[in-house]
Amino acid sequence: MRAKKIAVIGAGVSGLGAIKSCLEEGLEPVCFEKNNDIGGVWNYEETPKSRIPGIYKSLTCNTSKEMTAFSDYPMPDHYPNYLHHSKMMEYIRMYSNHFGLIKYIQFQTKVCSVRKSPDFSSSGQWKVVAEADGKQKAYIFDGIMICSGHFNKKHFPLQDFAGINKFKGKYLHSWKYKHPDDFVGKRVVVIGTGNSGADVAGEISRVAEQVFLSTRRGAWVWNRVWDNGNPMDATLFTRYKRTLQKLCPTFLTKKWTENKLNARFNHANYGLETTHRIFSYPIVISDELPNQIISGRVLMKPNVKEFTETSAIFEDGTEENIDAVVFATGYTFSFPFLEDEAILDNLHSLFKCVFPPQLEKPTLAFIGLLQPAGATIPTSELQSRWAVRVFAGLKQLPSLSDMLAEINKRKKQLENEGCVKIPGNPRRVRYICYMDEIASEIGVKPNLFSLLIWDTKLAMEMFFGPCTPYQYRVQGPGKWTGARRAILTQRDRILKPLKTRVLVQSGFSSTSLFLDKSICAVILLFLLMLVIIHMICH
Repeated sequence: MRAKKIAVIGAGVSGLGAIKSCLEEGLEPVCFEKNNDIGGVWNYEETPKSRIPGIYKSLTCNTSKEMTAFSDYPMPDHYPNYLHHSKMMEYIRMYSNHFGLIKYIQFQTKVCSVRKSPDFSSSGQWKVVAEADGKQKAYIFDGIMICSGHFNKKHFPLQDFAGINKFKGKYLHSWKYKHPDDFVGKRVVVIGTGNSGADVAGEISRVAEQVFLSTRRGAWVWNRVWDNGNPMDATLFTRYKRTLQKLCPTFLTKKWTENKLNARFNHANYGLETTHRIFSYPIVISDELPNQIISGRVLMKPNVKEFTETSAIFEDGTEENIDAVVFATGYTFSFPFLEDEAILDNLHSLFKCVFPPQLEKPTLAFIGLLQPAGATIPTSELQSRWAVRVFAGLKQLPSLSDMLAEINKRKKQLENEGCVKIPGNPRRVRYICYMDEIASEIGVKPNLFSLLIWDTKLAMEMFFGPCTPYQYRVQGPGKWTGARRAILTQRDRILKPLKTRVLVQSGFSSTSLFLDKSICAVILLFLLMLVIIHMICH
C-alpha cells in the first residue's frame, strides 16, 4: 500500500514539526516554503526580501528553553534560559539536521492554490498548484497541513487614525522595525502595548529624546524572571499549580495574580491600569518597560485621537510634538491560496483549533493557528502528531454535531471567563489544559498515578516540576526512550547557563528550584489519598 502524500505549507517551527510527525506515522511529506531558508519568523533579515513579517535584531524569546523545546530534542544545557533569536535559529537548524528534515522541503516555492479534488467526498484528496522559478506545477495530496501561522500578515489599521496621511514625520508598522538607530534624538509615539509594542518602546527610549507609549486598554505586564530568579513559565506551568487552580475559585486566582503583578509595580501608578481582568486579554511580557517608565524615558498615553502634520493629539486632550510613529498593532492571518470560502469563513470555529468540522473528509489541518498561554512549538507539535494519526486512519474525529457542540462549549467558556471579545479569542488556550486535551486524542497524556507506582521519582518531577514537552513522549505512540532522562535533568539544564561563577562554599543547588522535595512528597501522598477516597466513595 502506497504511503499517503501530505502537503506541508510553511517551513517554520510548526512546519518542521509537521514534517517529522508525518515521517513518524509512515506518511510522505512534501513541504512548500516560499523563502530560501527554514525558520519562518525566526529567520532574521536586516533587509526583508519578502513581505512576510520580520523580527527586530534584539528579539529574545518570551518562553524559556525547557518549555519551548521540541518534545524529543532538548536544547543544549549551556543555552541561556531565554534565547536570542540567533540562538533560536541555531536550535531550529540543529533539530532539522538531526532528523533529516531538509530533504523534504521545496524552497522558494509559492503555493498558489489549494482546492478539493473532484472526488473529494470519497477520496479526501486535494489539488495543490505551486510555483517555482516562474513555473507552476500541479500536485495531488491525500492531506494538507497549513503551517504558515498567524503572523503572516500585519494588522495596520491606518484608517482608524485621523490625520495620519498628512503627518509629515515617519510612520511604520513594527514588523519593519529592526533597531533603534533611526530614532536617535527623536520624539516617538509607539501605538499598542502588546509584546512588540513594549519591546520597541523600551529599546527606542534608550536613544530617543522621548517615547510615548499609547494604549487603548492598558496591559498586565509579566516579567521573564520569576520568584527566586527562576524562569516564569517553568515556575508557573506545573501540574501541581494547575491542580490548585482547578480547586480554587476563578475570582480568587485572578485576584492573587493581579496582586502578585501589582506587588512588582502598581499598574495604575504606571499608567498601565487595564479595563479588563487578568487572563481576559493577552498578557504582555516585558522586563524593561517598568524601568523605562519610572525613569521617564517612556511616558504612557491613552489612545491617539488624531495626528496633525507635526504632532499627535491623544484622547485625554493632550498634544505632543513628534517625529515618528511605530504601529505595534499586531498581526492577522491570511491564506490566499485556500479556495474554499466555507473554510475561510469559519477559521475561528476549528475543532480543537485544528480541524474544520464541516469537511466531508478530515484531511485538512491548521497547525500553530492558536494563541497558547505558553510556548508555540510544543502545542503545534502535538497538533501535528494528532493530525497525522487522523490522516493515517489511526484516529477518528467525532461526528459533526459533537464537534460543533465542543466548539460552542469552548466559546461559551471564554465568555463566562470574561474574555475581551477580539478576533483571536477562540484560538486562545490554556497551556497545560490544551496540551493534555490534544495528548488524550493521541494517547500520550501521562498517566501519573501509574507512574507513581512504577517510577515515583519521575512522577513527582512531572507533577511538581515544569510541565515540559518531554512529558508527552513518556508513553504511548511516539514514545521516546530519552524522555525520562530529559525530565529528570531539566532543572540542571535550567541552572547550567547561570552557573558561570560558582563559589566553592556555595550551597545553592537545583533542589532550591521550585518546591523542596520533602514537601513535594507529603503533598503528593495527600493528593493520592484524596483520589483513593474519591474512588472508594464513588
